[in-house]
Amino acid sequence: MSDKSKTRLAHLAPILASLLFGTLCASLIKSSSMEPFPVAPFSEETFGFFGSFGNAFYFVILVGIGATLLYLLLKRRSNRLIMMLTGFALTTAVFMLSIVYMSAALAGFDIPYADAIVVIPALTITALAIYAVFRNNYRLANVTVLGIGGALGAFLGFSIPTESTVLILSFLAVYDAFAVYRGPVGKIAHRGLDQLRGLSFSFKDIQMGLGDLTFYSMLSGHMLLSYGLFSCLASVVGILAGCILSFKMLEKKEVFPGLPFPIAFGLAAGFLASLL
Repeated sequence: MSDKSKTRLAHLAPILASLLFGTLCASLIKSSSMEPFPVAPFSEETFGFFGSFGNAFYFVILVGIGATLLYLLLKRRSNRLIMMLTGFALTTAVFMLSIVYMSAALAGFDIPYADAIVVIPALTITALAIYAVFRNNYRLANVTVLGIGGALGAFLGFSIPTESTVLILSFLAVYDAFAVYRGPVGKIAHRGLDQLRGLSFSFKDIQMGLGDLTFYSMLSGHMLLSYGLFSCLASVVGILAGCILSFKMLEKKEVFPGLPFPIAFGLAAGFLASLL
């Protein structure tokens, strides 16, 4: 996040919209018989806690490398290369997510060659999303980023086991605090997140990264898939409460990490609700 702003409930609107879209995506997966995708490199069944720890460390390293690379490119003013890398990453992500969710939607129907049928609509959705992100219409780009964050987060929440999910989110929250004040994220924010089309959104003088939205939806989506609707709703409330507190802190600071409070409150609320 960046830019000082007086906190209002309206600031939560885009975050809530992304969370609701992520919940819809998670519900679509839940209604299908789809098997989780192996996106985490270490198996909890094989390595136990060490596998979960390894998965968390792996995600932190990936995020750290990505943030450092973006900062170096911004520092060198390699805007064209940033756009190319961002475009490639978003194209890959949107196409993959479109395939996953359309396949989940068609899973309940006996449609011949369903896997092949979804390719053309997936390509169309991908083209529209990339066009929306990179055309000179920030409102349309913001809506697209909110949708990508929700869909990607739900996919990760479905694909990663609970122990790994908790450790990944916890490690990333700690890394986010470090990266904002001592690492590349804070330096990127000072240069302006608006230079990273498709990787951030702005709303009422507040800027937030796509990663924040993704990990919020990863948390709420995992709660829905693993513990049910009540835990999911509780985690959403916790995430929004954490966002309000983060925005309050942002009134006093130029930048503030977007993960620690929402992740801590969301995890606590979701797991407490699962005990009721």
